Amino acid sequence: MINVPAVDNLLDKLSREGHTASRYELCVVVSKRARQLIERGAVNSANENPGKLKEIALACEEIDDGKIISVKD
Repeated sequence: MINVPAVDNLLDKLSREGHTASRYELCVVVSKRARQLIERGAVNSANENPGKLKEIALACEEIDDGKIISVKD
């Protein structure tokens, strides 16, 4: 289970005016970003991942930092 950043904070970050993000949406966004990181091999790069985080944890931190937003496909 992810404790830091908190799931509620991540949901707030994904929510935007007129739209409240759901836990399902959070799961989809995090999993898509984690797959992108795996395909690129970015998790192995010391520049992009100095703390040696797993792909899912790194995706959650990117959402918390505001680097990732949710858009409708």
